[in-house]
Amino acid sequence: MTDETDDRDRKPRGAERRVRVDAQRNVDALLQAALAVFATSGVDAPVREIAEKAGVGIGTVYRHFPQRSDLVSAVFRREIDACADAAPMLAAECEPFEALARWMQRYAAFIATKRGLASALHSGNPAFESLPDYFDQRLQPALRSLLENAVATGAVRADADAEELLGAVASLCLSAHNQGPGRAERMVSLLVDGLRYGAGPT
Repeated sequence: MTDETDDRDRKPRGAERRVRVDAQRNVDALLQAALAVFATSGVDAPVREIAEKAGVGIGTVYRHFPQRSDLVSAVFRREIDACADAAPMLAAECEPFEALARWMQRYAAFIATKRGLASALHSGNPAFESLPDYFDQRLQPALRSLLENAVATGAVRADADAEELLGAVASLCLSAHNQGPGRAERMVSLLVDGLRYGAGPT
């Protein structure tokens, strides 16, 4: 009796795990597809286009993201997380200044690919109200940790501020828009090199 009961218990749990795995796989595919479609066609692109690119039905899109704003918000949060999570990985792989420089370029690429979402994010939709705070909560600590490491080794000046640098990179990327490939990357490199001025051991 005990064995039969255990078997009955195990099978539903296994089935539930498979459902969760399949659902997460669909969500990941949808977010990746939406990011690509938004970058090329804007956030008002047909939902069918996103579903086809993700390899799922339209019903699957609406089951996970009932409103378009839910999908836009999820895409933005996913990209913020990816950018923030890159900081400790770079810190583990690179020297402090290189980790900082590479992350700043990673962040610049993030800003560049989000231009298509800008109008939606500033539309006044309540679904996006929490995103600026989420942006700051995730990205400021990520950059601050890299700055502190670089300052500790004397690689960059001690008065560099994470919040100011995030804003400076965003401004550079916006000003470099439509000025040719690699323009923003070069400008961010100059900004990062400028952090060396006045640097010294702490």
